[in-house]
Amino acid sequence: MGQTANPSRTAENEARSYGRNIRTSPRKLNLVAQMIRGKDAGRAIVDLEFCERRIAKDVRRTLLSAVANAENNHGLDVDRLYVAEATVGKALRMRRFHARGRGRSATIVKDFSNLTIIVRERKD
Repeated sequence: MGQTANPSRTAENEARSYGRNIRTSPRKLNLVAQMIRGKDAGRAIVDLEFCERRIAKDVRRTLLSAVANAENNHGLDVDRLYVAEATVGKALRMRRFHARGRGRSATIVKDFSNLTIIVRERKD
């Protein structure tokens, strides 16, 4: 009587992980995501570990989650994984105000981003 299960959006040889509401603008996050696209998963983890940008820590955490999902949920070989996709999207925007002179105010916008990482197993 219940609802039928939705079909899986991932293929047999891939796994995904989401990073929701990451506290940085999508433009800055995309610079780090661009750095790992198409690389082997192990190499991408090492590159993120030594990246000097603050947000690289959150991207690394999401990538490690995708690798763990591939290993535990899909039974894929960790040594043959590579970053197939790393997409960045907009999330909420916190609006704050800053008091200025003569009774005026200025808005401060604090952007948040969403990150999706898909790792895929090579067919070699």
